Amino acid sequence: MAYKIDLHCHSWFSGDGVSSPEAMVASARRKGMHGLALTDHNTCEGYFDLVDRGLARTDGQPVDGFLVIPGVEMSTAEGHLLCLGVTLPNLKGAPAAEVCRQVHALGGLAIPAHPYDFLRAGIREAVLETLEIDALEVFNAATTFKTCNARALEFARRHQLPMTAGSDAHHKAAVATAYTILPTDDFSVRGILAQIPRGTQREEKYLTAADGLRKTMNNWFRLRKKRVRRGGGQG
Repeated sequence: MAYKIDLHCHSWFSGDGVSSPEAMVASARRKGMHGLALTDHNTCEGYFDLVDRGLARTDGQPVDGFLVIPGVEMSTAEGHLLCLGVTLPNLKGAPAAEVCRQVHALGGLAIPAHPYDFLRAGIREAVLETLEIDALEVFNAATTFKTCNARALEFARRHQLPMTAGSDAHHKAAVATAYTILPTDDFSVRGILAQIPRGTQREEKYLTAADGLRKTMNNWFRLRKKRVRRGGGQG
């Protein structure tokens, strides 16, 4: 069977996310998805929250026909890296090569997120050439410029890398805007991770203007709060 999985989603455990982890799961279910990877920025708290609520299992099996893949979008020294199938401590600022090594040691996959997107810390080509990665996100529904996705696709084809797509949703309405389709007989975290290097299909659609604006505003408010805290609470 072919399973529809959104491999790039954020909850409110990411500083710029809006929706709870359970709301993200519920939205994905309503939209006919079979699963999602919760890839909050530099934290796996959202995944453990789902485990505590009985919506995810640490043995990698689905719950009521829906699979939650543990993961994190790590802000490495060179850019953002999706780490799938693992839980990691906050390694923000660590070299991407080191994060890849830790992911592989734990049996997970390392997939650069929105590469080439210089406005959102995409890993650049010179670094991509040096990394031991398992696939490349060639379609990100929230990417700033469509040419970034095109360049990622060209790089993946040139290096014969497996390809993924994800919504990069930061609120429940944006879940499943783009996703990866994986044919496998093993509907588990292990089975989905094993299928990614073997081959995938992709559903590619960009965020609506409203979804894109909402994401931009979330980022603006997050950064403004940081500036206010640094300034001692002055606006």
